[in-house]
Amino acid sequence: MPLKAIEPRRLYRQIADQLRQLIDDGEYPVGGRLPSERELAEALGVSRPSVREALIALEVEGRVRINVGSGIYVTDPPKQSLPIAVETAAEGPFELLRARETVEGAIAAEAARLIAPKDIAALDDVLSRMRASDGPNGALIALDREFHVIIAAVLGNAVLTELVGHLFDQRINPYFMQLASYFESPQTWAQALAEHQAVRDAIVSRNGEAARDAMRAHLSNSQERFSRSFGDTAAPKGAAPQTSEIPNSKTRRKHA
Repeated sequence: MPLKAIEPRRLYRQIADQLRQLIDDGEYPVGGRLPSERELAEALGVSRPSVREALIALEVEGRVRINVGSGIYVTDPPKQSLPIAVETAAEGPFELLRARETVEGAIAAEAARLIAPKDIAALDDVLSRMRASDGPNGALIALDREFHVIIAAVLGNAVLTELVGHLFDQRINPYFMQLASYFESPQTWAQALAEHQAVRDAIVSRNGEAARDAMRAHLSNSQERFSRSFGDTAAPKGAAPQTSEIPNSKTRRKHA
């Protein structure tokens, strides 16, 4: 039999795999609540963003329903048995945003050295259109992309320009959009717009260090906006008690 390439398993995929298996094994029945995001992170020994990525993947897959402020509930399994969302979403949102923070921070610093009047006019034009847009919506996301690509294009390197566009485009998928639906609002977009303005001002001032810091702060703040809790609440009165213990395979064998 021919050898097959070994694909590294990203952490959120491993978490989603374990939770899916526990659901399939009846540890968490349909209609029941999973432990809170905080409890899952503590029991699994991982970060809450990693748990959040796994829960979003399972929601897109149709295995759970997230009710912000109430809890995460197990749903009837879909007819499609393959874990589509987890297998097709290569990178998690936080991994992408951290990559962008590093790459685009360096690009902004270099753009501050090379910025030309036509580039400033292009940035001002897209910022003006962003201010006139009622977000969040697809048009505003496209303008957000245009802003970041304009800055990359200042360097005159087609590879970097395409890279920035490609990294941004990773958010245009059901997985990332589902996460955004919980945390994006006109208020968060207003915050992002102010951050874009700060990036523009730092670049135009030709202060490379300030430009790098402003871009990194913007993308770091984006991570923070997506990191807000789904709401860790106690089980409703009268509901079956939930345990924060996440059974492992050894535990299940002992109970078999």
